[in-house]
Amino acid sequence: MPWMVFYHHAAAEELADQPEDIRAKLDYIVQLVTRFGLERIPAKYARHLQQRLWEFRLKGKDGIARALYVTAHGQRIVVVRIFTKKTQKTPRREIELAFARAREME
Repeated sequence: MPWMVFYHHAAAEELADQPEDIRAKLDYIVQLVTRFGLERIPAKYARHLQQRLWEFRLKGKDGIARALYVTAHGQRIVVVRIFTKKTQKTPRREIELAFARAREME
């Protein structure tokens, strides 16, 4: 069964607000995941944050963004938060919001 990527409704809206190159980068990473599997994605694209929360690292000419996600049952990924990154460290409030949205999806 191939990996599938889903979006929390709020994350889908946040993605629409991102610049075109950031959206294209996320689309590229999602294609890699669905084609090769999450386990084979290079570390420059995905990184573990804490507990079951991970991030896709999105970089474009218009800036840097992060797509926070959790894995669900089977080979499913749920993107729960997308935001423009303005500081070096991921803000605590972004992590807490992502966890809250992940709990909604359960």
